[in-house]
Amino acid sequence: MIHEQEITREEILFEPSERWRILKNLLLISFAFMIHFTAFMGMSNLQSSINQNQSLGTSSLAVIYGSLIISNIFLPTLIIRWLGCKWTISLAFIAYMPFIGAQFFPTFWSMIPASFAVGFGGGPLWCAKCTYLTIMSEAYGKISNIPTDYLVTRFFGLFFMFYQMAQVLGNYISSSVLSYGTIEQSTNTTNQTAVIEFCGSRFCHMVEKENPLLQRPSDERIYFISAIYLGCMVMASLTVAFGVDSSTRYETARTKTTTKTTGLKLLLVTLKLWKEKRQLLLLPITIFIGAEQAFLFADYNASFISCTWGINHIGYFMMCFGFVNAIGALLAGSAMELFGRIPVIILAFVLHLAILITLLLWVPSLEHYTLFLVLSGLWGICDAIWLVQVNALSGLLFPGMEEAAYSNFKLWEATGSVITYAYSPYLCTDTKLFVLIGILVIGVVCYLIIEFITNQTKKIQLHDDKTNFELDNNEDNSNDKYSKNDS
Repeated sequence: MIHEQEITREEILFEPSERWRILKNLLLISFAFMIHFTAFMGMSNLQSSINQNQSLGTSSLAVIYGSLIISNIFLPTLIIRWLGCKWTISLAFIAYMPFIGAQFFPTFWSMIPASFAVGFGGGPLWCAKCTYLTIMSEAYGKISNIPTDYLVTRFFGLFFMFYQMAQVLGNYISSSVLSYGTIEQSTNTTNQTAVIEFCGSRFCHMVEKENPLLQRPSDERIYFISAIYLGCMVMASLTVAFGVDSSTRYETARTKTTTKTTGLKLLLVTLKLWKEKRQLLLLPITIFIGAEQAFLFADYNASFISCTWGINHIGYFMMCFGFVNAIGALLAGSAMELFGRIPVIILAFVLHLAILITLLLWVPSLEHYTLFLVLSGLWGICDAIWLVQVNALSGLLFPGMEEAAYSNFKLWEATGSVITYAYSPYLCTDTKLFVLIGILVIGVVCYLIIEFITNQTKKIQLHDDKTNFELDNNEDNSNDKYSKNDS
């Protein structure tokens, strides 16, 4: 009887109609992540502005990324093995909800524990998502006879298209609520003086209270945004729980080549990879990715946008960043195929360096609305290139050790974010910009050294292969000669 059930399950799995079921699961997972991170991204972007008291907002973000480092190493394998991919995703969404709920009573006693919950839920969440998409792509490949590698790229590409739209939707919600019924203060002389004197690279938290644009919005508006975001997270969890099939449905189509690495083993392999020269050279640019994102979401929002336009405008400029970032992620791979990786990385370096220098020298004012949009959009392009290219390079440099390579990427990206959020309350914005410029320059120089080492290694391998080929030919000719003489 059991054997018959297994045969029936195989037949159902490999029916052509099963492709539509797999696509349904892919779309629902992508939609759930979009709705969930609409809430989380939207609320995270506001933290440095709405929870300024004792730097509560930036401290909470630092705790999230700090606990995420631990979570990424030790929790995913254990939780996924216990619950499975589907229920890990659904329950991990719930771990983010206390962070939104804490906005109703924002104190260190509520925000910090909630931030730990987000970090500990984030590791299993992202690992379960990657595993689930990989399982579905392998099953779809079995049905359609399409190479799995090609399908994995397409599935992840579609997923991240939905995911990046969360930045747009989340910020639209926050800005709409905060802007509704308010009167613009662009003609207020006091505000304009505060903008010229304290905003941009001159911004320091010590003087933030002197600018009325930086005052926390009314509790009613914060509560309303939090209620919307909390509803989004509940919807995302229920969508996965009741709309998505368990990954065990497709396990029979999987190639049994994966190994279940424990958290301790993954940690040991990750640390072992630090002995590799190219991995060490990759660390500065990886740290920069985490640092530039943290600076954008915390310091750029507070020092430039909130200080100049008010907290209610953060979402509008972050929508521009998110939209361009999504497009840039799709185009980054194609650009590398056309021009090569080095020119694309150099482009990102020149653009990002120009942005940082502009922010360092620029005195923002209410007349520079277009420039705010341009800088946000260009930052989105740079961020997309860094994420796509450095992620891909991490896997290409260490074939057969991709799990440890990506673990290192997430570890040091999160480290860059934690450090940036940690020193944010204590440094003025111009100092933070100098730090970012320094890390960027060091990171790109180290990257170019990696490319030089890799190219030299390839040349040596080609030379050795050519030499071996010639030696083999000479040996064959000698054998032929001796054979003729013997005859």
